Amino acid sequence: MQTPVIIMGASGRMGSTLTRLAREGEGVSLAGVVEREDRQEGLEHLGCPVEADLDKLLPQCPGAAIIDFTAPEVSLGTARTAARFGNPVVVGTTGLNKEQVAQLTVLAEKNPVFWAPNMSIGVNALCKVLPLLTEILGAAYDLEISEIHHRHKKDAPSGTALKLAQVLAEARGWDLDKVAAYCREGIIGARPDEEIGVQTLRGGDVVGDHTAYFFGPGERIEVTHRAHSRDTFASGALRAAAWLSGQKPGRLYAMADMFA
Repeated sequence: MQTPVIIMGASGRMGSTLTRLAREGEGVSLAGVVEREDRQEGLEHLGCPVEADLDKLLPQCPGAAIIDFTAPEVSLGTARTAARFGNPVVVGTTGLNKEQVAQLTVLAEKNPVFWAPNMSIGVNALCKVLPLLTEILGAAYDLEISEIHHRHKKDAPSGTALKLAQVLAEARGWDLDKVAAYCREGIIGARPDEEIGVQTLRGGDVVGDHTAYFFGPGERIEVTHRAHSRDTFASGALRAAAWLSGQKPGRLYAMADMFA
């Protein structure tokens, strides 16, 4: 059985990828798309409803799962609208602050909501591996994260970098808010024992590179994930949409729930 999906921002970088894969992939069907009126040119060939307003589209697509990779406030608005109509919603937007995640969590109590800063299968496998490495290597190894993205990315550090840093912090029993170092400049002194550096690079058309570093006595271990195409994120989001359509509300779902 195919799951009908609605793509927000269908002419954007992620939106166009999601739309293409939804038309090509098995398990989902493209029920409709949402895009601003000034960016709708060329979308008529999709063979589905095209609207600038989600409120106008949802009555035409009852039960369809919505996928949103737009911007934090837009994604929150999408989740609120989805809750009114009872449509499940998958949010892949990064840059959400704690208050915005808390709002998604509240909405998830009454409507199925899925949020993940990275939909890649490989990155989520990395989240399971890093705590084991941290435990094996022990406290003598300093922990750092670096991330590289294309020049158009608006939030920094990336949501994935923050997720990886959170995983490392939890493995050490630390509070990331207290140990994260997002910028180093000037005479800063020796590196504290309890610190996780998260450094950002931007340029070109890099889809997404993330590296976790373990700097130890006499050696260095680097674990890197490189995304070569947005297809990997889009495929994960479509898979999440199909999975979420069979779930009940009550909690904010994540990739770990889908793989449990």
